[in-house]
Amino acid sequence: MRVAVAGGTGLVGRYVVEELAAAGHEPAVLARSRGVDLVTGAGLDAAMKGVEAVVDVCNLTTTSAKKSIAFFEGVGRHLLDAGAQAGVRHHVALSIVGIDRVGMGYYQGKLRQEEVVKGGPTPWTVLRATQFHEFAQQILDRVPGPLAVVPRMRTQPVAAREVAQHLVQLALSSPQGMAPELAGPRVEQLVDMARRLLRARHEHRLLLPVKLPGATGAAMAGDGQLPTGPGSRGSRTFDEWLAENVTQGG
Repeated sequence: MRVAVAGGTGLVGRYVVEELAAAGHEPAVLARSRGVDLVTGAGLDAAMKGVEAVVDVCNLTTTSAKKSIAFFEGVGRHLLDAGAQAGVRHHVALSIVGIDRVGMGYYQGKLRQEEVVKGGPTPWTVLRATQFHEFAQQILDRVPGPLAVVPRMRTQPVAAREVAQHLVQLALSSPQGMAPELAGPRVEQLVDMARRLLRARHEHRLLLPVKLPGATGAAMAGDGQLPTGPGSRGSRTFDEWLAENVTQGG
């Protein structure tokens, strides 16, 4: 089966491509580096020829609700329109646990993405997953320097490869609408994750935990980004990811 992977050069996308190829399927990477601009739709129709399923794991780094909504709505519509023209039978989108309970600007775009997929012409599945193990690293690397500002947040981080494996299983199955939420094996405090990561990288930075104001900060520090019901749980812990991905002693 030919499966298009929107954002197939990103963190999860690379794993999705690998998993599809390993299972004997043909991944079609939709990314600028492959001649496809998901924002404008340029090159998309040609890349979608022969595609039977789409896995959308594209991403944008922003805290602006306006930018996030514009990006995810635009990309979602381009993918669905091109998919309908190509005869795609299943559209799978990766979303985030808790986006309807935590009022972050970025999450407003993900909610709009879900709405676009639900209202589109193609049978669909949306998988909400928790943050990846790489999330603490992304927070620390976003603002380099002697001070590491980390929001107070509870999360149940999951391995990006396990998310990719789950997405591939969904894409190769029948559409099911909102899939059960996917999370990692245990709840972590983001501040603790960042502290352990700094220690493993031998970085001497002052870690400053910050609780965001208002309802958003309260939801993040509480249970707002934890799964609310039964669903699949990854097996790889953050400490296992840390031992494998961060060079100890160097």
